[in-house]
Amino acid sequence: MTDSDLPGKLGRPAERALAAAGIQRLCDLTSWTEREVAALHGVGPTAITKLRAALAAHDLTFGRPGGAVGQ
Repeated sequence: MTDSDLPGKLGRPAERALAAAGIQRLCDLTSWTEREVAALHGVGPTAITKLRAALAAHDLTFGRPGGAVGQ
């Protein structure tokens, strides 16, 4: 994940899952609900907590249910 602003130390399984889903930057997460990201194999509660904090630090949030669906 070059040019990524995702938080470090998410864990290799979570990093691989996000990369496989095409999520490379925090802004990519805004089109995914928290539930969708958590459903990715390898993304656990610790990774979700870190992602939520990183999004909040940049005034971003996970997408809302019924909004754009993650790819």
